[in-house]
Amino acid sequence: MRNAFADELTRLGDEDSRVVMLSGDIGNRLFDKFKAKHEPRFFNCGVAEANMMGVAAGMAMNGLRPVAYTITPFITTRCLEQIRTDVCYHEAPVTIVAVGAGLAYSGLGPTHHACEDISFLRSLPNMVVICPGDAFEVRAALRASLKQEHPVYIRLGKKGEPVVHKGPLADFAIGKAITIARGNDVCLLSTGNMLPEAVEAAHQLDQHGISAEVVSFHTVKPLDEACLTDVFARFPLVATIEEHSRIGGFGAAVAEWLVDTRVTPRRFIRFGTPDAFFKQSGEQEFAREALGLSAHQIADKITNALRQG
Repeated sequence: MRNAFADELTRLGDEDSRVVMLSGDIGNRLFDKFKAKHEPRFFNCGVAEANMMGVAAGMAMNGLRPVAYTITPFITTRCLEQIRTDVCYHEAPVTIVAVGAGLAYSGLGPTHHACEDISFLRSLPNMVVICPGDAFEVRAALRASLKQEHPVYIRLGKKGEPVVHKGPLADFAIGKAITIARGNDVCLLSTGNMLPEAVEAAHQLDQHGISAEVVSFHTVKPLDEACLTDVFARFPLVATIEEHSRIGGFGAAVAEWLVDTRVTPRRFIRFGTPDAFFKQSGEQEFAREALGLSAHQIADKITNALRQG
């Protein structure tokens, strides 16, 4: 995902002289192409994320289109006050891009895990929250974010994630979910880098005679309410899938929507991380397995739920 982001940012920099890149002392080689073409518009703000967010807000309020980038906990938790007060309060069109969301940096321990950021950011007024599911969604999300007149948060995985879409997404729209596969028995609503796991879970369900629809909910705020209305009316079981805490995340946002709209689901399951720090040692695949977020675990739980009625 991060390579797609860097490449698309370079293209956008070619197209729009207002685009500026702010880095929290990370990914300097990643942005070599951007710097080669637009060196005066690249700013390494150092390990000073709160300051970087203030700089980005000031640039945005003076007509530029800043993109601020670093590791997820450092560009969210560490500078949450500046995001809230400098960026969101002023409705400054800053694009905040976080790399290593969820458990992408699992091996580096809880300081680098990011399973609370959706909760933090979606609660802030004026903020849009986008969690792309693959590299094509990353490119489309970045391009769409720079057309907005308010802040946007884009939550990336790391690198090497499977590509789900077959090509560029010409019809990508913020707040409009994308149906990946049609089905009849269960609907899997996935956000962020869990999309490949959701697709694989659907394949495994199909082997057991269960037809699963897969939807990429790349935008957590605003939610695609029309899509939610449709799937909860059509399916006996709907599941949300995310690499984020079940408290405050995508599944929680859907649950809030259900309560607010008085829609009564026939069956609703939320897959996410528990209310606990993950303190075991291992990489992302190991962490997902330990937390019940691998494709076969998702498929097994859904199969059992359908059998139980």
